[in-house]
Parts: sequence; structure tokens; C-alpha cells
Amino acid sequence: MADPTKEESPAAQETAAQDPAAQQNAQVLALLHRLFGESTFTDVEEPYGLLTVTTKREHIHNIIAGLQKDEELKFHFLTTMCGINYPENLNQELGMIYHLHSLVHNIRLRIKIFFPLADPVVPTLTDLYATANWMEREAYDFYGIIFTGHPNLRRILNVEDMDYHPMRKQYPVEDGTREDKTDLFFGR
Repeated sequence: MADPTKEESPAAQETAAQDPAAQQNAQVLALLHRLFGESTFTDVEEPYGLLTVTTKREHIHNIIAGLQKDEELKFHFLTTMCGINYPENLNQELGMIYHLHSLVHNIRLRIKIFFPLADPVVPTLTDLYATANWMEREAYDFYGIIFTGHPNLRRILNVEDMDYHPMRKQYPVEDGTREDKTDLFFGR
């Protein structure tokens, strides 16, 4: 999996030799760069040893399809995908996070995409993973993310006539009109 054309610094080689997870992440990142190009990925991180990359929504379907078909890594399991909302990020208020898992090699990968609240459209992954069906419906229901090509995109947990998406951070967490809730009872 390592890219022999790239030379690593001695410090990076020593770190990778000491930490098998870091070595595995370096190999996966090298493969991602080889398959899809270095410029396709930004914000590469490894929180708690989990390789996390950010890409653009225009690339997400091709990347995940390529990883699923790749015979070297075998990312055949979509662990989860979920919506996120960062209202303070101008033109990137909404996003999706995808967790892929190679059961054969026990490798995990997290991929993030961000897009504007005014254009919440993302390609569906239901043609790649059957489990994406329910997860995309949940992201649609709670965040209003529209998955083009989804076979049955409708609410899954909230009522159909609901005209808002409750997990967006534009709504207050608590009902300010309630009189039965006083801070005294909740330790505040």
C-alpha cells in the first residue's frame, strides 16, 4: 500500500514505525492520493488515530465508489453517514460525514464534505450501499439535505407535514414559553 515514489522524512518514518495505526493511515492516505489526486483532499487529520479527510461534494460519489471497488483496501462497509450543521461557517453551513470500514484489513476512514445551506444537494450512495437508504433519509429528515438519485427520499422519523428540519442549529434547544421549567429544578 505504501507509495515508493514518495520519500518520508526520518522523523515521519520513525513515528510510523513506532505507531502501527499511523503507518496504516499513511498508507491509506498515499493510496487516496494515488487514486484520486492529492488536491482532491484537504484538512487531513488523525483524531484518536482515525484518518479523516475533507473533500468536495462533487467528488464524494466517485471517491466512495472507488474505495468500495478497490481490491487493495476493500472498503465494503459503510459504517455510518450523518449530517452536520455549522451555522457560523459561511457557505459551508451543512455537511455530511461518511465512515467507511474495511472489515478485511480493519481499516477505518472518515470523509467529510461541506456545502451551503442554500444548496443542500448531495449525490446518493444508495447505488453503492443499501444501508445508505435509511441514513440519507435521516439526514434529509433532520437537516434538509437532499440526495439526488435517492429512490424514496422522505421523512423517516418526523411527521410528513413538518415544514422544518429540527437538527439545524437555527432553532432554540429549549422552549422559552414553558412555565413549568425553572432552573431551580434542573440544578442551574
